[in-house]
Order: sequence, then C-alpha cells, then structure tokens
Amino acid sequence: MLFFGIAIGALLVIPGAWAYSRRTETRVIELERATRASERTAEQATMTGGLAHEIKNPLSTIGLHVQLLQEDLAEIADQVDPESEAGQQVGRVRRRLDGLGREAVRLREILEDFLRFAGRMELDLQEVDVNTLVEELAVFFEPQAVQSAVRLRMQLDARPGSARADPVLFKQALLNLMINAVHAMTDAREAGQPHGGSDELMLRTERKHERSGDRLLVHVVDTGPGMPPDARARIFQPYFSTKRSGSGLGLPTTRRIVEQHGGVLSVHSEPGRGSDFVIDLPG
Repeated sequence: MLFFGIAIGALLVIPGAWAYSRRTETRVIELERATRASERTAEQATMTGGLAHEIKNPLSTIGLHVQLLQEDLAEIADQVDPESEAGQQVGRVRRRLDGLGREAVRLREILEDFLRFAGRMELDLQEVDVNTLVEELAVFFEPQAVQSAVRLRMQLDARPGSARADPVLFKQALLNLMINAVHAMTDAREAGQPHGGSDELMLRTERKHERSGDRLLVHVVDTGPGMPPDARARIFQPYFSTKRSGSGLGLPTTRRIVEQHGGVLSVHSEPGRGSDFVIDLPG
C-alpha cells in the first residue's frame, strides 16, 4: 500500500513539475529574446548616432564655406552696378547662397534634435522642489513670453512638492513644452485661427494623494488653437509636427525625459480653445 501511495503521488507530481519546467523554459526564452532585442536596439542607436555625427561635421564645413562665399560676394556686389547684367547675376547667386545657408542651418538643427532624442540619457537624480524649479524657469522664460506678446502666469500648489529628478533635464522638458505652447499661440494669432483668445500661458503645479503613492503634476496650459483628435493621438510620435518648421522631435524628446524620471506625459486639448500638457511624476 505504501508503494502504491508513493506511485500515485509521483504520478500527480510529474505533470505539475513538467508544467513548471515548461513555464520556466518559456520565461528563459522570452528573456533571451528581450535581451537580444535590447542589444539590437542599442546597436542601432549607436549606429544612427554615429551616422548623425558623421553628417553633422561636413555640414558644419558646408555652412562655413557658404558664409565665406557670402562675404566674398558682398564685396563684389559693392563694386558692380546692381542694375547691370553682372550685378543681377551676383544678386541671383547671393539669393541662392542665402537659401543654401538657411537649409544648412535647418539640417544642423534637425541633427541636433535627433542626437538629443536618440542619444544616451544619464540622469543626475536629486531631491528637487518642483515649485522652486518652475519659478526659476518662469523667470528665465519671461522675456521670451513678453516678446511674443504672451502673458505668463503661475499657479503653484501650496503643499510641499519634492521629487527625485535631474534638474537640468527636467527644466529642458518643461522648457520644450513652454516654447511649443508660445509657438502655437503666436502662429494661431498671426494666421487668424480660432484660439483661446487671451494669449496666456499658465504653469500650474498640483499634488495628488493616491493609494499607490503621492503624485506631482506640472501643467503647461496654453490658449492656442488646440488640436483635433487625430493630431492629439500622434503628437508624441517622432517626426510628426503641426508646424512647418518643426523637426517633430521636441515633444518625443520631452516625453522620453519624463518617462526616464518614472513619470507620464499626457495632453488634454480642445480645438479652438487650447491645450494642457501634463507632466505626472511620482512624488
């Protein structure tokens, strides 16, 4: 009877052990796949970053030579009659060089945006007071807002709000949102598009108590044209931009910085009234 009981026990244990072994094997395989995928992603990031640097260097040389040619042509233009055939030809060459110089600058800016987006991000985490950080950035940004005829306001939560963050990168993320908001309001005003009308940019902090832990929210609210649902769904995708001059990497870079801090970046927008970009951090 004892032997029979042992045999029955073994028969009951074997299927469970086999299933456990299969689950363990599956997890190992999935982990190996994830590791290989991570290695491929890191390799691709290194390659694309290296390629961008290789393009950036000769592009800087092209921009320098364009500038030198512009200076030489300026001297020639002073020596010829602008109404003469030679003067008109010099004028045409100068305009073409001006266009080439602008494109070289634009491509350099795109490459710099790409390197910031694709480059390795190392955080120097510190305990920072979010209200203080927002106030410092508002003082820095105030002249640009005034120049764009935008009123900058703050509404800061009175409760203490500290978070583990990299002050430099966090300010960069917040500054990207502020610049984006001012551009949206300015472009809407100049194009006569429906918008909130007050040309106001608000920075608002908020502390929320949840069962999972405290959260710190930073709102960047504008009274620009807002976004329709299709644009709102794609706004954080690389190379998608609602501006003709935009690289389409500013907001994806901002989202990456926020996510590296363990936070979430979201947007609430209403066409014709404005947008509210929200940085949600663990507090």
